[in-house]
Order: sequence, then C-alpha cells, then structure tokens
Amino acid sequence: MKYMVYSADERLLACLLFGSAAWSCHDRDAYIGWSRQSRELNLQKMTNNVRFLVPQWIKVPHLASHILSLISRRISSDWEKKYGHPIYCLETFVERDRFRGTCYKAANWIYVGKTMGRGRDDIDMSASLPIKDIYLYPLHKKYRQLLGQNGESK
Repeated sequence: MKYMVYSADERLLACLLFGSAAWSCHDRDAYIGWSRQSRELNLQKMTNNVRFLVPQWIKVPHLASHILSLISRRISSDWEKKYGHPIYCLETFVERDRFRGTCYKAANWIYVGKTMGRGRDDIDMSASLPIKDIYLYPLHKKYRQLLGQNGESK
C-alpha cells in the first residue's frame, strides 16, 4: 500500500510504502509473544513500513512524525478495503549505522530490539546485512492477543 502526501498547494511532501511484514524476526516475535504457529497464521495482520521518504528540500519541523501519526490512524481501514482484513500492528526497520529513527520515536513507535543482519534470501545462515533497529506501532489495544490467535478472528 502506498501513500503520497501533498501540501495544500499540491507539492509532494512525502511518500510511504507498506508491504509484507518480515517473515521471521527474533526480537519482534519475542516482543509480541508469538509462537511459530501464531506467527505463521497471523503475520498478514501486520505490515512493514518498507519506505518512508521526505525529500531533503522539505523543511517542515515535525512533519515526518506528524505524517506517521496520520497514516497510523487510517491504514488499517485502508488495508481492509484493499485486502479484506484489518492490520493490528505496523513494523519498520531502521539501519542503525545511518539513521537514528527520530521520527518513529517522536510518533511513539516502540523500539523492540535489533535484527541479526540476515535477510530473506539468507541461505547460509550468516550475517551479511547491516544491523537494523526494529520499531513497532500497535494499531489496536489488544494487538498481542489479536496477533496471537490461532486462526479465529475477533
């Protein structure tokens, strides 16, 4: 799902892209309290903020965290209209050697740990990617229970 954010005078301010949540992520899974079975059944109820870009020439204080807050209020209903089911939690990965995750922190995303430096195509079980900080943003008060269900929907 993509979002393009424009100013009142129709200038592009930001773009965001949400995609499939990471298949397996130790610190995230532990934080949610997922068993392997619950994760496999409920992973589609999460989405990953894969890209978030505010062009460098845009100089509006707090814009990024404000946009994240606005998107978080509507993404579950947008997702349900497009894909037929809601989402209960957002995730993102911030490359810790390059960025500090300031906008996510300001928008009340929760730091839950870090990646192991392995990606989806890792077949030799070795760390070859940059370590990233993991942030989650719950969209529902009972997100852990909803994500931990064994197939039933509430």
